[in-house]
Amino acid sequence: MPDEIKELVQEYEEGKISRRDFILKAIAITGSLAAANALLGPFLSSPLHAAQVDPNDPELVSSDVEYPGKAGKVFAYLSRPKASGKHPAIIVVHAWTGIDDHIRDVARRFAKEGYVALAPDYLSRHGGTPVANPKRAGVGDQLAPAEAVAEDSEAGFSYLKRLPEVRGDRLGVTGFCWGGSRAFFVATQVRGLRAAVIYYGTSPSPLSLVKNIEAPVMAHYGGEDPRVNAGIPATEEAMKKLGKSFTYKIYPGAQHAFNEDTRPERYHPEAAKEAWGRTLEFFKTHLKA
Repeated sequence: MPDEIKELVQEYEEGKISRRDFILKAIAITGSLAAANALLGPFLSSPLHAAQVDPNDPELVSSDVEYPGKAGKVFAYLSRPKASGKHPAIIVVHAWTGIDDHIRDVARRFAKEGYVALAPDYLSRHGGTPVANPKRAGVGDQLAPAEAVAEDSEAGFSYLKRLPEVRGDRLGVTGFCWGGSRAFFVATQVRGLRAAVIYYGTSPSPLSLVKNIEAPVMAHYGGEDPRVNAGIPATEEAMKKLGKSFTYKIYPGAQHAFNEDTRPERYHPEAAKEAWGRTLEFFKTHLKA
């Protein structure tokens, strides 16, 4: 497969372009609508690439939004139950590749469970994920340092608390991969959080920052993820020493990013299902009680 097509497929996989844009660009490359549709075919037939919650689910209100941040406007995706009333709110921190359809789907999954879910684009300071092209440029301290993510998250919680549908005293955060690490750091910086769920993310650095955590923390780790798992014992010891609530599970046979159902080489259905169930129970206990 030519590199130009590989890059186009990758952009579509990561949610950087719409289906329409994919088709138009594919036609320009291949010169044929049939060939363009053939490239799109695997995405339409594979359940791994299908959203678990339809973007147009009639029970939800989901859309792109913007909110003011310390360094300028922050782009985000918001999903909430259509039913009237006030709901707990959760910020979902994306992985290092930026906001994509998978993270939007995760936000909708939370909304289906009765939460208002906000997924900020933490590359907004660089024009947003499509402009920053993080997979090519790399994220880390250059594009989205932990302090910037904490600032944009705190602004996100302020935005959520202004929404009439949100219970401002029931706020949580979760994140995946790079986003799991950032979510853990956010828990050390943002006051008033009631729960934090970390998916295979490293602990805050320096570890002494955990002294600032107010919320109980749950973490999910893949058994085949030695780099991240190397930090678990020290984290557990520090949290226990400081009287912080920290529960975790290591899922045997699961790799890093085992929850990401758009990556069949990483996705572990059994671990993902169990971790999701534990996540929902954890948030229910701490955000709905």
